[in-house]
Amino acid sequence: MTTLTTPILDVTAANGVTFAYRRFGATGTGRPPLLFLQHFRGTLDNWDPLLVDVLAEDREVILLDNTGVGRSSGRVPVTVAQMARDAIAFLDALEIEGADLLGFSLGGMVAQEVALLRPRAVRRIVLAGTGPRGGKQMHGWTLDIERAANRADGGIEELLHIFFGITETSRALGKEYAQRVFSRTEHPDRPNGPEVARAQYDAIVEWGIPDPGRLARLAGITQPTLVAAGDNDPMIPTVNSQLLADHLPNARLRIFSDAGHGFLFQYPRQFAALVQEFLDAPAR
Repeated sequence: MTTLTTPILDVTAANGVTFAYRRFGATGTGRPPLLFLQHFRGTLDNWDPLLVDVLAEDREVILLDNTGVGRSSGRVPVTVAQMARDAIAFLDALEIEGADLLGFSLGGMVAQEVALLRPRAVRRIVLAGTGPRGGKQMHGWTLDIERAANRADGGIEELLHIFFGITETSRALGKEYAQRVFSRTEHPDRPNGPEVARAQYDAIVEWGIPDPGRLARLAGITQPTLVAAGDNDPMIPTVNSQLLADHLPNARLRIFSDAGHGFLFQYPRQFAALVQEFLDAPAR
């Protein structure tokens, strides 16, 4: 099975939410599953199939529609903390006692909270294009980004503007990502409506209220953590990845050049190799 052919499964958790998810990849490897936590307005279908399939070659991967997203039931919470509690409820429903986390953008915020709320359930963490609570320049987006990200009928130009750089090389790789992600013919997820965007944006804005004192919370995330970002991210400024790396006790940082918010979709093979190396590295 691959990202483009795996059917959508569902499980009802103790919190009453029926979660939609995809689960596939290499089993029996002794590696914990890798849980993918998605970006603003994203569903199961918005992960780059090339990135996910490479990672699924040597570990089990789980893609999650959190509460109210895609085919999952319920209403999207307006706080990151509640999104994290819902993700924990999902892991409990699948009886997964330990996992690695890969959180992109909003999903990276959720991953941080999961690690703080249920530390024993998290082995290693990948934080991509995200930032800490109370970080810098995260209290809402610039007007052009907000309009493009919330546009109901947004197309390729909005995607390129939000996720990729202004250079022709970055835009060309962005178009290749669009071809991959929009090539699905089987088992599609349900698109998100405007109510999902409103609730998720409220959560992002609340998370980004300037408060340097909140950075001290990161001391509680002691798991090995890979922090990665593009060198010119207009959605979550790259300085926030540096803040994460500076304040997390056990972190390493990688910045991708000529890249924006969607660097992991611009360089899927390189990012997958980096993640594989990090997840399989011997414990210190």
